[in-house]
Amino acid sequence: MEVDPQGWERITVFAFTFKNKIDKMIDNAARTRGDSRIPARGNSRVPTRGDSRAPTVLLEKGFLMNPAFKIRHTNKNVLMYACSETDANILYSTSFSCPDPFIFVRTAEGKRHLVMSDLEIDRAKRQSNAHKVHSLSAYTALAEKKFKKTPGPVEILTTILRDFGMRSVAVPSSFPLGIAEGLRDNRITVKALPDPFYPERIYKKPAEIEAIRKAMQVTEKGMKAAVDILSASKIKNSYLYHKGSRVTVELLRNAINTTILSLGCIPMGTIVAPGRQGCDPHERGSGVVRANETIIIDIFPRSESTGYFADITRTFVRGKASEEIRRLYRTVYEGQKLGLEMVRHGVKTRTVHRAIQKLFEQHGYKTGVIGGRMGGFFHGTGHGLGLEIHEPPRIALNKLTLEKGMVVTVEPGLYYYGAGGGVRIEDTVAVTQTGIENLTRFPKFLEI
Repeated sequence: MEVDPQGWERITVFAFTFKNKIDKMIDNAARTRGDSRIPARGNSRVPTRGDSRAPTVLLEKGFLMNPAFKIRHTNKNVLMYACSETDANILYSTSFSCPDPFIFVRTAEGKRHLVMSDLEIDRAKRQSNAHKVHSLSAYTALAEKKFKKTPGPVEILTTILRDFGMRSVAVPSSFPLGIAEGLRDNRITVKALPDPFYPERIYKKPAEIEAIRKAMQVTEKGMKAAVDILSASKIKNSYLYHKGSRVTVELLRNAINTTILSLGCIPMGTIVAPGRQGCDPHERGSGVVRANETIIIDIFPRSESTGYFADITRTFVRGKASEEIRRLYRTVYEGQKLGLEMVRHGVKTRTVHRAIQKLFEQHGYKTGVIGGRMGGFFHGTGHGLGLEIHEPPRIALNKLTLEKGMVVTVEPGLYYYGAGGGVRIEDTVAVTQTGIENLTRFPKFLEI
């Protein structure tokens, strides 16, 4: 791990000074990056680390991908039929965001073709990376003439492929089965390639990392919006009140999502899980938020302009945490720090995951069925992210190796229903030759 020994500072989290310190931390996001050290036991002071300014990469209009194509069997013709707002492969192929399915064909020689509706054809000519954009209306009319009926996707695609002189195509594994069978009935060979269809998507170029960094900055503004409400809330009879009303999950999630949306990112299932709801890691949460209990906030929006995701999780307690929760938090904090220190080029993902498991076990935290439900650390340490929120590699008990250019999350957690909740802490980092570049700047602390 790249370590900057300079710039260590302590940030004391008190209710009266909290907001200004977070404001400064976020406003200086372009100048600081790093992770946090382990807080001393019984101490609410959390030191943070900063280092030099990250290089700035200006994204070109319409930027979504590196235009190089290094898919398996590059001498094959490639066919895709999907919506680029939901399918990362066609988005990566075309640099074109569209809410409806459209047709992408890449010839064995590397020429990229789009077949677009009248609604989208002119925009596709301006914004996509295609060498040529064709009219769907023209091919629909030709298909109707050839098949002598109102054509569907199979007839239109068959007409296009025959016009291009293609008798066989490679498709992603997500390609619609019914259409594939229809093409085969029309004597076109369709071969589904295994994921990842574009292996190079795993390795992010500097511009892609910068896109994720910018999305992270917006995400942290969303986290700050929730923390501002929590820090300003009043505690009365174990409930939190903000501007005279009880604080709810819905209030916090709305503050997060509206902030993110106003800054150009699209919220995607934001998690605000108080108390025991947090023991189910993907529980979105609902209802009132009580004082002195854990609140897991996991935010993972997508940039509207680039299509890249960000991901961050923090766990808070508004008020005073029990000693059991404080110990749980310190252990997860220590586990995440260990993971961040271990992630680097050439390290096996299972080595990182097993080390964190072992640390938790040494602290007495077991994993398994406890009281009829899962407890402990029962998910992976992290995952890749980019144009999809979950991409290879998974940091878990597998045979994968971390490599330079990958962007992954490091997010261990411990969940015990009997303790009243769970704790998860997550950063998004870029893997380097000697360690990581932490793309997450939001500080780590428990009590507000």
